[in-house]
Amino acid sequence: MNFDLRRLSVVGVMVLLLCPALVMAQTPDSQLPIDSGATAWMLTSTALVLLMVPGLAMFYGGLVRTKNVLGTMMHSFASMAIMGVIWVSVGYSLSFGPDILGGFCGWNPQMLFLHQDHSAIAINNATSSIPELVFAMFQGKFAIIAPALIAGAFAERVRFRGYCIFIALWGLVVYCPLAHWVWSGTGFLLTMGAQDYAGGTVVHISAGVSALVCAIYLGARKGYPQTAMRPNNLVMTLIGAGLLWVGWFGFNAGSSLSSNFDTVRALTVTQAAAATGALTWVIIEAIHHRKATSLGLCSGILAGLVAITPAAGVVNVAGAMILSVLASLVCYVAVLIKIRLGYDDSLDVFGIHGVAGIFGAMGLSVLLRPQSAAELTLRFGPDWSITHQLLVQGSAVGIAIIYAAVVSLILVLLVEKTVGFRLDITRETAGLDHALHGEHGYGLLNLQ
Repeated sequence: MNFDLRRLSVVGVMVLLLCPALVMAQTPDSQLPIDSGATAWMLTSTALVLLMVPGLAMFYGGLVRTKNVLGTMMHSFASMAIMGVIWVSVGYSLSFGPDILGGFCGWNPQMLFLHQDHSAIAINNATSSIPELVFAMFQGKFAIIAPALIAGAFAERVRFRGYCIFIALWGLVVYCPLAHWVWSGTGFLLTMGAQDYAGGTVVHISAGVSALVCAIYLGARKGYPQTAMRPNNLVMTLIGAGLLWVGWFGFNAGSSLSSNFDTVRALTVTQAAAATGALTWVIIEAIHHRKATSLGLCSGILAGLVAITPAAGVVNVAGAMILSVLASLVCYVAVLIKIRLGYDDSLDVFGIHGVAGIFGAMGLSVLLRPQSAAELTLRFGPDWSITHQLLVQGSAVGIAIIYAAVVSLILVLLVEKTVGFRLDITRETAGLDHALHGEHGYGLLNLQ
């Protein structure tokens, strides 16, 4: 028995010597214990959100014509590279650093290149924490997908160089300030009570509005709307929509920054919203067109997911389903209106992401679960009411819309007048894949 104890003691010492990280993890700079469960879930959520980007690439890539499939998918992957570098170098500091310029953005030199790699972010009422690098990487995936969404509005007609410069500038001067206003501890939209659990304002409204501005300024594709521009591969679009649905669990449930009942609730309402949105869109199509389409199913999935994004932490399952039904209806009408108005938002970025994001951010005010309403009453006093929250949400949405629209217009003008943004007719006719990248997505030539 004594021999066994001595042997176990020796093994234990060897394990500690060989695995110093296990010892170091017990004493983070914050002096709070690391919550291993929350950290594991946040690492998983980070991977799930990143999975959404190739999912988006497949979703968009299947919707364009064959000659543009690679060029369109490149837009999503380019955002992974460009925003990935910007975020770890300066983006995280601009978004989550201490206020500068009157709270316009954040800044902390110690956050540049994620230099504070041993600090921790307090969670669970400051009783435990997760490593700050995990938080930074999780938030960085939101910064990647937001500009990638915009590309769907001007698909098939922009220069790759112009697009890269545009999203780099957009990430710095649109996304990072909005993230600071809504998610940093001192952001003015947060302090006034605006609810945006996982990015309805920061990601979907800003990207949707910016997409609309770009689509209108750059003009329609050659031949639109007279020429039919059919999707080249709806199978790929369906797979992309499925990947987005899976990844959205990390997007919403990961925004709890924990692994507890709040996390489970966010995941549950996300599932309910996606399923309800998809079913609603299919029913609408069956009534309106006498047939249900795979593209309609995908559109409904996205409408439900986008609508629940700002509300995932404050509504129950019934509220999520109501929000998704109404969001699908509103988005369906928005897509029809686009056709009548004549602007070419190629892949309905504003019609789904922008409209559902606005509807979700506003609709959550009247669908708050009782516990969330009680928490807001406790925070803002007895004067708080649903009407008050509607005004707050409306103010936040209005500020995001105006800021994203104005700055995006300035950026698209700047890029167009310097390096060029809109593709010339000759190369647009030839297709992005051949004209800009010298490749062909399916190894076939002269396919439209």
